[in-house]
Amino acid sequence: MKSDLFSNDHMAQPAHVPGMTLQNAKSIKYAVNGEMLARQGAMIAYRGDLQFERKSQGGVGGMLKRAVTGEGLPLMAVRGRGEAWFAHEAQNCFIVDIEPGDVLTVNGRNVLCFDATLSYKIETVKGAGITGGGLFNSVFTGSGHLGLICEGNPLVIPVSKDQPVYVDTDAVVGWTANLSTTLHRSQSIGSMIRGGSGEAVQLMLQGEGHVIVRPSEATPQKPQQH
Repeated sequence: MKSDLFSNDHMAQPAHVPGMTLQNAKSIKYAVNGEMLARQGAMIAYRGDLQFERKSQGGVGGMLKRAVTGEGLPLMAVRGRGEAWFAHEAQNCFIVDIEPGDVLTVNGRNVLCFDATLSYKIETVKGAGITGGGLFNSVFTGSGHLGLICEGNPLVIPVSKDQPVYVDTDAVVGWTANLSTTLHRSQSIGSMIRGGSGEAVQLMLQGEGHVIVRPSEATPQKPQQH
């Protein structure tokens, strides 16, 4: 059988080292040798001896941990030895190498998978609240790789002390350490009463660092089967 479909551009190659690599622009391959964590339901294929276990969601702490991948999207642990491929709705995939001292805050909807060596915690995002950006974001630290997804090609905007950046709360993907967030209203009450511009409230980021924005506003999460 002959076709460009079977070219090296599309063919899965054996992994040479453990960990995650980009399979292509829309998927991440993870060579598992122990344990890793991923967005539940994001596995599209695997080979080898792997087990997939839903992370416990019991109690208040468990409810907060669910926010790492967005409301109603808990994590799963992948254990064993083998290769697994992850993707979500054909969104673009990116790998971030987090080193000791780095801090990356990420919106839960943009988390795909990550090394078990990374530490993460859930924090309330000051200024986001019920405006659409979500109440909880995930803060990653430690040493390891983090696989992110983004609808379209992301825009990375530098933030400086003398020039804050204002981001639509539905479009923000994440930001680096040393940035503070507050709610900013760019529209007068009178304008809002008259129908508004559709851009009434943004997340203002100040400090020194970078903010990552996706080129579209968030769409409602699809209901998950539990």
